[in-house]
Amino acid sequence: LSAFTEGEPGEGREPFELPRFWDALGQAFKVTSQEATKLSLAFSGPPLTSAEDCQKLSEDVQNAILAVATVYYWLPKGQGTTLRKMVRDATAEVVEGMIQLAETILSAPLESLSQEQLISTGGVWEACERVSNLPRDNQAAVASALAASLGVVKDALEEMERALVEGQDPYSDIMEDEELGFRGNRDTYWSEADRKLLSSCMGLMKASKSCLKKVLGVVKAYGKADCPEQIAQLDDLADIANEISPSVDELALSMYPPVNQLAVRLNAAKLASVLKKVLEITKTSHVCPPSEEGWVQFLTGAVDHNMNKIKNFTQGQL
Repeated sequence: LSAFTEGEPGEGREPFELPRFWDALGQAFKVTSQEATKLSLAFSGPPLTSAEDCQKLSEDVQNAILAVATVYYWLPKGQGTTLRKMVRDATAEVVEGMIQLAETILSAPLESLSQEQLISTGGVWEACERVSNLPRDNQAAVASALAASLGVVKDALEEMERALVEGQDPYSDIMEDEELGFRGNRDTYWSEADRKLLSSCMGLMKASKSCLKKVLGVVKAYGKADCPEQIAQLDDLADIANEISPSVDELALSMYPPVNQLAVRLNAAKLASVLKKVLEITKTSHVCPPSEEGWVQFLTGAVDHNMNKIKNFTQGQL
């Protein structure tokens, strides 16, 4: 499996056609799903399957998996690394699901269909059905990746907003006086100085959400995957935008008390730098016509404004 997920696609065969690829992949996933059903039914209870039938079943399963892997390898990197990673993940999931089903059958007694076997069979079906929801080109793949990051950033922002609104003690929901006995510890509270610093950090987190929302909007509206340059620009955008949500999470974690102001400043600087890069790459790519440059400039200013405030609040820490 590791060789399959890390391998290179075969370039330079006959001209690649995306619609043909999707037809072939859909068919390969469908056959794999059917083979999983056949395999599971053959070992759902007595009588024992003959050695000859076992041989035939295992060959069919192996051929189905080889077909899935082969079709995946048709997809050249030139169609977009974001798209290719999503197809690879979906394909690896099917292969892993089939391995798990085979292992479940081998380890279970043959009296009747076990719960584990039913779950494993259903897992293969689900993994095979996901092919129908995969993005069909790199523009759709990048939009899907941006939407996923936006969801994570929204959750982190809402969680931090809730913690700040709920009063001085962000741990109130997980600490009980009687049990833990250290509710008076200042380490579980935010000071006034902390709160001033955190309001600028929240400004940076809000800018992250706006940035992803806006970039997703222009990728949907203007993004194209018709030529290598457009595909590469979309991949560059996805690669750097993928760093936003982990950077937001790191900043959010460092914002909980006891606040180490220097750690907050470093995490804020990392996030600000990622956001500036995303905005820069957006501005120079085909997804940003002149009519969209206004918000890029505005958000760049918002990132700088909040980062400058964070620097001022933490000057004494350096």
